[in-house]
Amino acid sequence: MSDENAEIKAFRKMVRARHPRFLTAVLADARLTSLHRGRPLADASPARVLAEALRLAWESDGFLAQSIYRAKARLQGLGVPILPRILHRLAISISGLYIGDPVIVHPGVHLAHGQIVIDGIVEVHPGATIFPFVTIGLRAPSMVGPTIGPRVTIGSGAKVIGAVTVGELAKIGANAVVLADVPPRTTVVGVPAAEHRDDAAEGAPGGR
Repeated sequence: MSDENAEIKAFRKMVRARHPRFLTAVLADARLTSLHRGRPLADASPARVLAEALRLAWESDGFLAQSIYRAKARLQGLGVPILPRILHRLAISISGLYIGDPVIVHPGVHLAHGQIVIDGIVEVHPGATIFPFVTIGLRAPSMVGPTIGPRVTIGSGAKVIGAVTVGELAKIGANAVVLADVPPRTTVVGVPAAEHRDDAAEGAPGGR
């Protein structure tokens, strides 16, 4: 085996080891999704959250596809052949949800509706909310994609491209194109995306 093949094999093994357990991820996803839908589950029992996850999968193509992705990732982590490919295509057909094999999606992420593409060496941290028609991906020829920090919000139609980091609690506006790092707690809009400043709010009493 060549050194390159050995490195690829080791990388795939590392990614698979980092995929979260299926039930842990789905329950965390259900808590965040339900919160966004006005049904907070902060003090709910695991059985109550599981029931909510089943209800969300029934009523929401996006959540169903996300749960199918979770099953695909977990089966890949366990080294199961063939079935992950079938589940991957099923998630695409149900809700247009494409999440590539090198992607790490931590438990507790809200994918609203579907029509989302995430590919490359990408990491999505807990609390992130990603709206429809978003692309999170690569700038050729690098295979390293974005790191999406905790509690980031990415608006509909936005693109986050290349080896950039979007900091915690940052917000990316609808249809923005992000090609550079976004600092924590910053809102960016436009093409290419730039920081949005609300001058009226800053001029108001107590504004910062």
